[in-house]
Amino acid sequence: MDIRKTVLAWIFAFFSLCSLSAQTGEIHVGKQSNKEQRDGTQGAPFSCLEDALREAREWRRLNDPRMQHGITIWIHDGQYVPTQTIFIRPEDSGTAQSPTWIKAVGNEAIFSGGISVTDWRQVKSEKRLDPAIAEHIVVADAPQAGGKYFPFRQLWVGSRKAIRAESHDDAHLPRIINWDFQKQAAVIPNVLPKRFAYKAGMEFFIHQWWAIAQLRVREAVVTKDSTTLFFHEPEGKIQNEHPWPKPWLSKEHGNSAFRLVNALEFLDQPGEWFLDEEQHKVYYYKRPDENINRLQVVAPYLETILTMQGTLESPVQHVHVAGIQFQHSSWLRPHFYGHVALQAGMYFLDAYKLTKPGTADKAGLENQAWLGRPQAAVILSHTAFTNISACRFSHLAATGIDYRQGNLKDSLIGNLFQEIGGSGVLLGQFSDEEVEAHLPFQPSDERILTDGVVVSNNLIQDIGKEDWGTVGIGAGFVRNVAITNNELLDLPYTGISLGWGWTPTVNAMRNNRVFKNKITRYGKYMYDVAGIYTLSAQPGTKIQENYIDSIYVSPYAHIPEHWFYLYTDEGSAYMNVSNNWFPSNKILRNANGPSVEWIKNGPEADARVKEEAGIGPRYAYLLSEKRSIPKNVAFNTYTPFTKPVFFQIHDVKKQLELTEIKDFFAKQGADSSQVYRWKDYILLMTDDEIGKKISSAWVANYPAISYKLFNDLFYTFDRSNCGAEKVKDIDFVLLTAQLVDDKSKQEAYFEAHKNQTKEWPEVAAGFCKAGFDEVLVYRNGRQLMLYISFPKGRDFKTIDQLTTRDNPRVMEWNKLMGTYQEGIPGTGVNETWIFYKQ
Repeated sequence: MDIRKTVLAWIFAFFSLCSLSAQTGEIHVGKQSNKEQRDGTQGAPFSCLEDALREAREWRRLNDPRMQHGITIWIHDGQYVPTQTIFIRPEDSGTAQSPTWIKAVGNEAIFSGGISVTDWRQVKSEKRLDPAIAEHIVVADAPQAGGKYFPFRQLWVGSRKAIRAESHDDAHLPRIINWDFQKQAAVIPNVLPKRFAYKAGMEFFIHQWWAIAQLRVREAVVTKDSTTLFFHEPEGKIQNEHPWPKPWLSKEHGNSAFRLVNALEFLDQPGEWFLDEEQHKVYYYKRPDENINRLQVVAPYLETILTMQGTLESPVQHVHVAGIQFQHSSWLRPHFYGHVALQAGMYFLDAYKLTKPGTADKAGLENQAWLGRPQAAVILSHTAFTNISACRFSHLAATGIDYRQGNLKDSLIGNLFQEIGGSGVLLGQFSDEEVEAHLPFQPSDERILTDGVVVSNNLIQDIGKEDWGTVGIGAGFVRNVAITNNELLDLPYTGISLGWGWTPTVNAMRNNRVFKNKITRYGKYMYDVAGIYTLSAQPGTKIQENYIDSIYVSPYAHIPEHWFYLYTDEGSAYMNVSNNWFPSNKILRNANGPSVEWIKNGPEADARVKEEAGIGPRYAYLLSEKRSIPKNVAFNTYTPFTKPVFFQIHDVKKQLELTEIKDFFAKQGADSSQVYRWKDYILLMTDDEIGKKISSAWVANYPAISYKLFNDLFYTFDRSNCGAEKVKDIDFVLLTAQLVDDKSKQEAYFEAHKNQTKEWPEVAAGFCKAGFDEVLVYRNGRQLMLYISFPKGRDFKTIDQLTTRDNPRVMEWNKLMGTYQEGIPGTGVNETWIFYKQ
C-alpha cells in the first residue's frame, strides 16, 4: 500500500465540504502529451501549472458549471521548471463550497526552481589546480536562463548537495586570531593552501555565538604570521558596528571559527564545486560513486517557486495544495550584499550601538537595528483558509515556506521539510525593513496580522544548511497561532522560536499555542539556544506538553553550558509554560516581563508527554523519513550548579558609572542589588546561568574593560561538617586575593585544600566553632574569591576570631597559606585579603 497516497486521499476528503457524490471540475497538468493542442484534459494535459490556473480562473469568471463543487488541478509525475515564480492571485481563489485544489496524482510531481547543468567533461588543462586533484575534476558550461548567465550559490547532484569549494569543512574549522574593529578587518592564521592569494569572489564565513556572517572579501594582506582580511560594503561596516552578536574572542573558550569559500584553489575534496563567473564554467570534484555520463546536476535559479499573494481587501482564499514537491530554490542576497545575521536568519540592513542608550519603548536599549528577511521557496501573503498538506520541501537555499503577513486561518499539515538552507517554516511579521527591530508591533489594521494559522504534524529535519542561525519554526508578531504535534530534529540552532521585539510592552501577539511538539537533536552548531524560545509580551500564550531532549555538544567557541531546553528571553510576559518534559531543569528566564507562569516542567512533567508529543498516528507515514542519529556525535548532560557565582569587572580607567553597570546587569536578568565594590573593582553575585550570559554580553558591549567570572569552585565547607543543619537566615562576606606567580606554590595551595579534611581537620573544627554556615573558595587564573556565610545578626570579625581560639593548628594553616597568597593589583604593602562592600 502507498501510505502517502492513502493520506492524500484522506486529506482531500477531509477538506472537501461537498457530498461524496458531488463531482469537482478537473484540469490536468502533465509532462507528456502527443497532442499539439493541450486543453487540460487527462489525454491532453497542460504543460505547466500557470496554464491550468488560467483555465480555472476563466471557469470562475464565467461561472462555469464545472466549478460548482470545486476545481481540482491534477499534477502528474514529472519535474516542472517554471521560468518565473508561479503566482496565485485573488482571482484564483475558491470558496468554502467550491475550493481549488492543486493536487499530485502520484509521488513525483516536482516544482523545481533550478536549471540543469549538462555536458560534463574531464578537465584537460587547468593551471590553478594541482595535477593530482585535476584528474578528479569535471567541468561543464555554466547554465543560462533567458539567454543569460546567472549566479548561483548551491548545486545539487542527484539528491545530494554539492559543497561550494571551501578552505575547511565543518569538522575542521580554524579560529580567528583577532577582530580589528578599528580597521574593520579579520585577522586569521595562515592555515590556507600554500601560495594562497586573494581571488575576486572569495567569501569569509564566520561563526559568532548564535548567528553567522558571510562576508565578501575585498582584500587579503598576507604576512609571515597571519592574514588580514578586509570586506566589501555594506556588510563590512555592518559587521563591525552592530553589537549583537560579535565575533567571539575568549581565552577560556577559544575564538570564532571561520572558513574561506568560493575559490577554485579550494576545490580539493569529493563533492565540492566552483562556479567561474568570468569564464562561465562550473567545476565539480566527482565523488567516487558517480559516473560522468550520468550526472544529474541542477543549479538553483528561482528564489521563490510559488507565491500566493492577495491584498487586504482581496485575500487568496480556499486554495489547497497537496502532495507536491518543491525543490531547488535559490537565494542571492549574500552574493551581492553579504549576509550579517542578527537572529533566526533575519539579517541586518543597518545596525549600530547607541552612544546614549534608551528609546521611547525601552530606556535601557543600547543598540538599534533594521532587518531584512530571507527569501522562501513558497510565500503566502494576504491569504485565508488555504491548506498545504503532504508536500515535500527539500533542496532549498533559504526558507522552506513563509507565511509573511495577513494570513487568516491557513493550515500547514503533514508536510516534510529537509535539506533546507535556512528556516523550515516562518510565520507572521518580524521587523519590517522600515521599522527598528526592538519596537512592539501593533498595526492599526489588524488584517495584516498572521492570525489563526495551524502548523501541525510536520516533520522538520536537517535545516539551516547555509545559515546555521536559522530555526525549525519561527513565528514573529502572530496571534491565535497553533504549532502542534510537529517533530523537529537535527537543527543547527533553536527548534521553535516564538515572538519578536525584545519588549514587555503589550503588542499584537496573543493567544498562541505551542503544544505537543517533539524537539530533539538541536543546537548542533550554535548556542544561546533552546528547544523552545520566546520573546516579548504574548498575553494568553500557552507552551504546553512539549517533549524536548538531546542538545548537541557544539564544537565551536561559545559558553559551553549556555544551552537550554526552554528559554523565555527579553520581555517574555503573560504566558503559561507548563507540563513540558525535558530531562533536567536546564531553563533560562532572562529579563522576563510580568506574569510568566511556570508549572510542572522538566522531569516533573507527566510521563505521558513523552509518548503523546510529536507526529500523530494519522501522519505516521512521515516517521519513515526520519534521519538516524549521526555517527560520532555527543549530546549535553546537565548537573545543576546551585552555589552562587561572581562576575567581576576591573574598570581601571573608570569608564562606566555604577548606575550604568547595574542597569546592564539588570538587563541580563541579574539582581542588581547584589553588587559589591572595592576601589575600581565591581563584583556581582548571581547564579551560574546568568553569570555566563553576562560574560558573553560584556564582551560585546565593553571589550576594553576586563572581566572575570568566578564559577570554578575548588573548596567547600558547610555546617554538615559540624553535624548541624544549614542556617535559614544568613549574612555573608566576600573577600578576594590572588596566588603568587609561582606555579609550584599554586599547585601546593590547591593540593593543601584538596587534602585539608584529612590532614588539617582542625581548620574545619575552627569553622564549626565560629558558626560558619558555608565557606566557598573559587578561582579564575591566579585570583581567588572567598564567600563565607554565617547566622544573620552575628559580627564577622568577632566570630572569625573563634576559628583560632585554642586551635594553634589553624594559626599554622593560616601562616602556611600566607606564603602562597598576595593582594590583587591595587592593594597596599602587606595587604592580602580585601573585603568587597555593598
